[in-house]
Amino acid sequence: MADQQKTKQQLIEELEELRKRVTALDLLLERRSELDATVHWLETALDTMQLGVTIADQHGVIQYTNPTEAAMHGYEVADLIGKDVGVFASSDRRKPLTLEQLGQLGSWQRESVNVRSDGSTFPVHLKSDLIKGDDGMYSIVTTCEDITARKHEESTTDDIQSGYLLAAASANDGLWDWDLADDYVYYTPRWGFILGHREDEIGSSPREWFDRVHPDDLDRVQQEVDNHIAGKTPHLEIECQLRHKDGEYRWIMIRGLAVRDGTGKTFRMAGSITDITNRKAIERRLIDDAFHDPLTGLANRALLLHLLEQSIGRAERHESFSFALVLFNLNRFRIINESLGHDAGDQLLRDVVQRLQPFIRPADTFVRLSADEFAVLLDDIEDVSGATRVANRIHQQIQEPFSVSGEQISVSLTIGIALSATGYKRPEEILRDAGIALDRAKSLEVGHPQVFDPGMHRRAVARLQLETDLQRALDQREFRVFYQPIVSLPSGTIEGFEALLRWQHPDRGLLLPVDFLDVLEETGLIIPVGWWAFHEGCEQLRKWRDTIPGQSALTLNINFTARQLLEGGGVERIREVMEETGVNGQCLRLELTETAIMADVEPVLDRLSTLRALHLQLHVDDFGTGYSSLSYLQRFPIDTLKIDRSFVASLGDRPESGEIVKTITSLAHSLGMPVVAEGVETAEQLEVLKRFKCEFAQGNFFSPPVEQGEVPRLLALSAVPPRSGMPDE
Repeated sequence: MADQQKTKQQLIEELEELRKRVTALDLLLERRSELDATVHWLETALDTMQLGVTIADQHGVIQYTNPTEAAMHGYEVADLIGKDVGVFASSDRRKPLTLEQLGQLGSWQRESVNVRSDGSTFPVHLKSDLIKGDDGMYSIVTTCEDITARKHEESTTDDIQSGYLLAAASANDGLWDWDLADDYVYYTPRWGFILGHREDEIGSSPREWFDRVHPDDLDRVQQEVDNHIAGKTPHLEIECQLRHKDGEYRWIMIRGLAVRDGTGKTFRMAGSITDITNRKAIERRLIDDAFHDPLTGLANRALLLHLLEQSIGRAERHESFSFALVLFNLNRFRIINESLGHDAGDQLLRDVVQRLQPFIRPADTFVRLSADEFAVLLDDIEDVSGATRVANRIHQQIQEPFSVSGEQISVSLTIGIALSATGYKRPEEILRDAGIALDRAKSLEVGHPQVFDPGMHRRAVARLQLETDLQRALDQREFRVFYQPIVSLPSGTIEGFEALLRWQHPDRGLLLPVDFLDVLEETGLIIPVGWWAFHEGCEQLRKWRDTIPGQSALTLNINFTARQLLEGGGVERIREVMEETGVNGQCLRLELTETAIMADVEPVLDRLSTLRALHLQLHVDDFGTGYSSLSYLQRFPIDTLKIDRSFVASLGDRPESGEIVKTITSLAHSLGMPVVAEGVETAEQLEVLKRFKCEFAQGNFFSPPVEQGEVPRLLALSAVPPRSGMPDE
């Protein structure tokens, strides 16, 4: 019974042991299943990964390789199992390691060159690990990465870097790279060479740069750098002076660009320096040429306007500051230039400047504005007396003659002054007003300077208006021709008439030549107006000769200018008008002043000689007020002298006038010429003229100038009755 019980107990224990084993087996099977799944996923990962994977035993025989490894080398997986790993390496790179060496390494990586099945090679990165199995045997797991693309990229980068280094070494620019965090600057050797230093003489501190900046430029350079670092400017570009090793300063162009992190903070800045000293020298020469007169070296108009603008600004900021502009020109310089030649004229200008330069204060600016016009900008004067003192000093220094080309040349000046007290806003305004004062001095023919006042400006504006009105008068046919009789003193009959220009102004009424003739001449309008008057007079003379009985010998005196003769085919134009109007030369007398005749002697003489063929007579108007040179009386084909009214007006009052009239009359008679006296107003004047044997006279004593409709009435009289009236011109 006991044996049976024991047997039962044993059975229970055995069954329990069996149950445990069954449970353990189930667990083992479950783990095996999990392990198989894991192995499956690992195999799948190895088969699909981009890296090549090879497992070899400790003898180098391939136990496993993934498809990537096989494809990378041009094989199928089955082709590689059981092969030596040396199949991947070229013969010169195959270096098997001993097990001892492998054990020492444990894990290692390297770059190498593998061989494909077709013999081609490619760069790889290999990583190997030594693994010991439960059986004590070793396996080697190696991953392989094809690094062809990376090597190509590195090669390209190396080429670029080499190119950069080569470019930096060969460039004319010096390069710099500033690490702001470490305050370290790398300067290329060229950077130091530009400033005269060897490579070992330049450190790595920013002070190598900033300590060499010229003191005048330092604040500006520092500010520009700070602004760029702070992101206020897109790039750095500065022109400044850096000290060279020789102690001199060179002009340098500094360029740079900041590198910023993700927050916008600058952590680095790099750039270059370029020596622009030569460029700056050229710029200075160009600026000097642009602002200075090449002949005299003086400042020119452009620089004067710039300095005037600065002076005006200073005067606006400081009430106590005053300045002035003294403007002067050399009288008759054109005649000197034309008679002695341009080289002599240039030498005279240089001599004038050389003589005046020592008397110009250093603070003032001496300027050449045009061929014969100069100016002195007086800086910081007390009042007008300071300007006039300078002007008088200039005038005094010019009194002594100049020796040019062996000739002693006397020079005179006309001077105008404008003061800042007028309150100018623009530089052109003070230059304009100084010019107005200069013109005023010319018109007054005085030797002392004229200081601008507002009245001068009003007169200048009125003159400008007059020029505009004259142009309109020509277009609107506002000019008129009046006629004053010329009387034969022996017979008392009318010999002919003088055609006199008048202007019927729409607002100011009838104007005499004294009111507008100067402006006509200066603007050149005298030419078209003169030709109109000539044509009008010839046309009227033909009508009178044809329609008034007994007047076939009537003559007409017409005032002419040298410009009419010399410009635009003057002689041919006279011939055309004569043919068009049917007037012959024997009844025409051209009146030219002495000044007109002597303005351009040879060309005028040539034209007048040609006119002789047309049988015109030449009368010299206003004789005694111009050159009064006997030589031109002999050279020119002159027929009659006209005594100026200024001498006739004082007959009987001033004995010297009588002597002048007597002398002129005697001179004319000695040359076989008759004389016409202008401006006869009284019987006393007439008696004196008769006593001097003067042949002809005209003036209000006989008749004032009349319109064409009054001429027949005058001619109907056997003699012109004495009378007085308004001035005849």
